Amino acid sequence: MTDAIVLTRPPALAPLLLRGALLSPTKRPRPDAPFPRTRLVQPSVRADAGRLGAYRRICGFEDDGTLPVTYPHVLGFAATMRLMSGRAFPLPVLGLVHTSIGITRHGAMPADRPYEIAVEVEGLAPHRRGTEATVLTRARDAGELVWESRSTYLARHRVPPGAAGSDGGERRAEPDGTGQRAEPEGTGQRAEPDGTQQRARERAEPEELPATAEWRLPGDLGRRYGAASGDRNPIHLSAATARLFGFPRAIAHGMWTVARCLAAYGVPEGAVVGARFKAPVLLPATVHYAEVGPRFQLRSSGHLHVEGDVTPS
Repeated sequence: MTDAIVLTRPPALAPLLLRGALLSPTKRPRPDAPFPRTRLVQPSVRADAGRLGAYRRICGFEDDGTLPVTYPHVLGFAATMRLMSGRAFPLPVLGLVHTSIGITRHGAMPADRPYEIAVEVEGLAPHRRGTEATVLTRARDAGELVWESRSTYLARHRVPPGAAGSDGGERRAEPDGTGQRAEPEGTGQRAEPDGTQQRARERAEPEELPATAEWRLPGDLGRRYGAASGDRNPIHLSAATARLFGFPRAIAHGMWTVARCLAAYGVPEGAVVGARFKAPVLLPATVHYAEVGPRFQLRSSGHLHVEGDVTPS
């Protein structure tokens, strides 16, 4: 049974990030841990016209009078952080890896309408590198479900031998910047003389699609996207702050990479989208976008950053 809590005002993000940082050392993640059975509901959320315009420009979406397919995630981000930074959430905010997002959009969402945004933790699951939480976000227009997403977040910890799960992920920037580089596919596996590790990598690595566009990403991309989205994690903002936490340069937001790909793809009004984060993009960078049929990818210098697919519904 999920209890609904109505939020009368948007949560303030900065205190939530600080609380999550302070509580992280007390968390002991495991797949069977209890988690909050609470749904946070913002009954009437309108997109701010200025921030929405900035978001469209930085991600490449056209101003067509509707919300971009990824924008409800932005509207629900602070509520998500309120859930994940609380004592009842068993995974530490520090070190979480955003591994995937799946979006279902049931139709176009006019940008000037108020939406009910609801966020809840759907469950925990074992992962071969730790424990993964699924966060469900839903948007309703006059009571009708118009958009929903499921994001998975991984907390890495020791697991019993043989634990299964998916790989990949974008290391989230944490309140104190302790995000780390996502491990490449196969990290932690012992190299076998018969090439077992190499074959495992080949099975896990998706086929490289032919590039259809090249994008040059500026060094201040993280600051610009942070201003538009409200996600101002230090690891994205400058090379100076990123170096404090193990990166030679700032990295692009994972949600920016997905949004930019979907803007280029052109998602139909009714669609199901799936995206998996594989490796962060160090800024500045030159990346290559590719799409074939329902599939899309973002790559650079042989590295796969994002892969996903779009299916009309």
